[in-house]
Amino acid sequence: MRKMLWSLALCSLAAMAAAAQTGAGAGSGQGAGSGSSGGQGMGAAQAAPTDPLSTYIKGSFKRNSGYLVAAAEKMPDDGYSAKLGTQTETRTFAQMMGHTINANFSSCSQIKGEQNPNTTDFEHTAQTKDQLVKGIHAAMDYCGPIYDGLTDAALMQPRSVQGRDGQTRTIYPLNGAIGNVVHNNEMYGNMVGIFRSKNLVPPSTEASQQGGRRGM
Repeated sequence: MRKMLWSLALCSLAAMAAAAQTGAGAGSGQGAGSGSSGGQGMGAAQAAPTDPLSTYIKGSFKRNSGYLVAAAEKMPDDGYSAKLGTQTETRTFAQMMGHTINANFSSCSQIKGEQNPNTTDFEHTAQTKDQLVKGIHAAMDYCGPIYDGLTDAALMQPRSVQGRDGQTRTIYPLNGAIGNVVHNNEMYGNMVGIFRSKNLVPPSTEASQQGGRRGM
């Protein structure tokens, strides 16, 4: 719950920051215009951003889903059985990837308000690289259009769903959309540990190195 609230707060701050930047840009344009010939500003006032919250969530999902797909493809076959530590409850890389696939199908079907189309338990039955690469592609291909279709208004439209206990409860797409992004980030962060333990560069670091930034 705490992570969910922090994520929501961060999304709200991002939305406010976007609005503030828009206002600052408009003000800068007016200031420049007062000192130029004919009173024309260097830039016209910009309109407020449309759907800033859903735009932020979609961007976060797209970025991290790309890392997850790249992680599945880059990890060698023998790395799929690797795990951090010796505790029996610790997931292997294969189980992490399978758990992530299951979670994305589950969360995105709730966001869309339809039955989960996935019938495979990827965490416990799919352990080979080929199976899991195909699985993560399928999960992200399913989730991608759902995230792309989000708007701020749609995120706050309540819907009734039936839980595993048979009880009907009210949910908001916002919960699933943010929760899935947070979970993807958590799982990818765990996968990075396995990449580093095998002296492999994680996909996020490769991307950041290309942009001149430090990655995981």
